[in-house]
Amino acid sequence: MIRVLVVDDEALIRTGFQHILGAADDIEVVAAVPGGQAVRSVRELRPDVVLLDIRMPDVDGLTVLADVRRMRQPPVVAMLTTFDTDEYVATALRSGADGFLLKDTDPEQLPHLIRTLAAGGVVLSATVTRTVVNGFLDSGPDEPAVRGVARLTDRERAVLRLIADGLSNADIGTRMHLSTGTVKDHVSTILTKLEVGSRVQAALLAERAGLLRVPREGEAP
Repeated sequence: MIRVLVVDDEALIRTGFQHILGAADDIEVVAAVPGGQAVRSVRELRPDVVLLDIRMPDVDGLTVLADVRRMRQPPVVAMLTTFDTDEYVATALRSGADGFLLKDTDPEQLPHLIRTLAAGGVVLSATVTRTVVNGFLDSGPDEPAVRGVARLTDRERAVLRLIADGLSNADIGTRMHLSTGTVKDHVSTILTKLEVGSRVQAALLAERAGLLRVPREGEAP
């Protein structure tokens, strides 16, 4: 059972997410709370996944994200936003958000996205992905990112490519004929070597390094 905490100051949004996700057999919404109760709820309820509104009147979503990321065993955090061009997107990703969803995401997709997040996959709404790519990557390869990726082994770079493709640990294991535990070890090593706090940050750094623009084996340049 995947335990989910919804954090949003709009009661209608909280109720909507509760209703949609609560209908899935493998997802339990442990609470749906306004921003002021977010950090305490994470500590007390220990959810697997937190859906966190990035803009709230009583407490800044980025502040909540930072507090949660400092916990010893933080949950997966995906930010919720109304606008795909939200200027907070880049800041949230740099701060360790594991994903970004628009509030009007197709309800039928939400349970699948929660499962992807819980399994260690990367979740970005398509429009958010375009915004992030355009904002982060217009300037070409970034030298610090290139140096970071250079510290990885060939296998770690292959895993990083699949992380950037949004695959979960289990999917990466299937693709590379590795156990899920081995993939988890590789992911942990990658994050440590790249000095980043989340899979999304690792994927963005890989793109800034030009790794994702290099043809893969069997592909035409």
